[in-house]
Amino acid sequence: MNKFAQLTDEQKRRGVICSSAGNHAQGVALAAARHGIKAVVCMAANATPSKIAATRAYGAEVVLHGTIWDEANEKAKQLVAEKGYTYIHPFDDEQLIVGQGTVGLEIYQDWPEVELAIVPIGGGGLISGVTTALKACNPAINVIGVESSGAPGMTRSVREGGLLTLDAVDCIIDGLRVKRVGELNYEIVRQHVDDLVTAARRADLRGGRLDHGAPEGGAEGAAAAPVAALLQD
Repeated sequence: MNKFAQLTDEQKRRGVICSSAGNHAQGVALAAARHGIKAVVCMAANATPSKIAATRAYGAEVVLHGTIWDEANEKAKQLVAEKGYTYIHPFDDEQLIVGQGTVGLEIYQDWPEVELAIVPIGGGGLISGVTTALKACNPAINVIGVESSGAPGMTRSVREGGLLTLDAVDCIIDGLRVKRVGELNYEIVRQHVDDLVTAARRADLRGGRLDHGAPEGGAEGAAAAPVAALLQD
C-alpha cells in the first residue's frame, strides 16, 4: 500500500506487474484494486492453489511460469519490456520495505517490552522492514532471521561477505524459495540483523502443523518458519 501511494499517475496508467510466490501477489492485487489499477501477477506454476485463487479474487490477472520465484520474475521482466507495465518488486524496494516496516511498529506498539523478534526470510523484504523499525524504536531488540536449509541465500551471502546466487533451491515453502535475495535487503540484514538460522525440512513441517492461525487450519508456510526454528533441537 505504501508503494502504491507513491506511484505517479503515469505509472498507474501503465498498470502494474509483479512476481511473487503468493504473499506479495495478494498485496499487489488488493492495492491495485483499491486504486483502480490493472494488475498482472507472475507466479510459479506450482504456487499454492489458494494463493493463486486469492490473487485472482482480488482482481489481478495471474500468469503462471516456472517453478520458483526467480523464474516467474524473469517472465515479469519480459512482460515489462513488451507491455510497459510498472514493475513492483516483492522485496528489493525502499518504499516496499518501509511499508513492511509497519509490522515492526505494530509489534513495538503492542508489546514495547519485546526483546526478540524472529522473522522469516525469502527475498528479505519483510525482515528488512521489521528490523529497521524495531531497531529504531529500541536498538537493544534482537532480530533473528530464519531461512529454509534448502534455500539459505541470505545466510550464505552474509557469511561469505557478498551477495550470491544459489545454484538450486530445495524448499517446500514457496515463500522462502528464492535463489538470490535483494541487494537492499542484503545490506540491511548484514548491518541490522543479529543472527541468521536455517530451519530443516522436518522442522518446517512440524512448525506448520502446530501453528494453526490461518483460515485453512494451518500456518502459511513462510509464517511457520520462525515457529519451526524455535522447535529445532
